[in-house]
Amino acid sequence: MATTATPMGAEPTDTLSASGSFTGKVRHIKIASGYGTAIFYGDFVKLVAAGTVEKETTTDAAGTPAFVGVFVGCSYTDPNTNQLTFSQYFPASTAASDIMAYVVDDPNVLFRMQADGSLAQTNLGNNIDVAYTAGSTSIGRSRNAADQSTAGTTATLPFRIVDFVDGPDSAIGDAYTDIIMKFNVGHQYDNTTGI
Repeated sequence: MATTATPMGAEPTDTLSASGSFTGKVRHIKIASGYGTAIFYGDFVKLVAAGTVEKETTTDAAGTPAFVGVFVGCSYTDPNTNQLTFSQYFPASTAASDIMAYVVDDPNVLFRMQADGSLAQTNLGNNIDVAYTAGSTSIGRSRNAADQSTAGTTATLPFRIVDFVDGPDSAIGDAYTDIIMKFNVGHQYDNTTGI
């Protein structure tokens, strides 16, 4: 039972795409050298005009979020050791010309996320926002959670609840319910306006 808050960001698990089963395929997209914000495994990222990705932290109340996918790691030449480094998170302000984010960018990807409160069976099909929290540098993981207080019918909320994780570690109605979500609005590949 999920009685303790252990948010780990978005964990890609499956897809609604008609093309077949989920393979965990990622797209390699550059991160600008010196980009000043850390990005953690499970964070949402967006494409920006420079042709690079940045962390997305916009909530529905703050404006229209823009997502290209879920960050699941990166590689770069460490400026201190000159060694190619693979990491679950991008350390803020890393200066390297070859920083590459690994992004699950399928607009139909499904991902597991823990809610920051209890969700009931009646929340299935609701839209929901995300509560953004600083990630963990010790494990390289996001600490974002689905914002339970926003679950409802609001069309502009960025995510849709499509299922619950029901097992030994999570059940519907737990204090911190684990859910399966998909993008509802804001995925940049579905937006007819370019970057």
